[in-house]
Amino acid sequence: MGKHNEFGKEGEKIAHDFLEKNGYEIKCKNYRYLKSEIDVIAQKDDILAVVEVRARSNDQIIAIADTITKKKIQLLVMGANQYVIENDLDMEVRFDVITILKNKKIFKIEHIESAFYHF
Repeated sequence: MGKHNEFGKEGEKIAHDFLEKNGYEIKCKNYRYLKSEIDVIAQKDDILAVVEVRARSNDQIIAIADTITKKKIQLLVMGANQYVIENDLDMEVRFDVITILKNKKIFKIEHIESAFYHF
């Protein structure tokens, strides 16, 4: 496995731990539907958070959260809709981003709630 894939998996583990420490219950990891993949689906109170995890070792060219394309957002929305239907859920769905910036052995974690909206 390439180093970037290993760091991606490490980033997802850091995000899971961060969410749990902040009162979220992890409902699903790496949920897939057609071409959609959702890194984490978590619940806190009556909000279902669909979370995209982005991990990088540098942030010099472009902010990590800004790397999420319109197409990726469409796929996340499609996957979230399917998850809600499959599980017969009736709750607010929010789209979050967790960014993890690694500088040597120090990790900076940012949780952006309601990172984008679907109209």
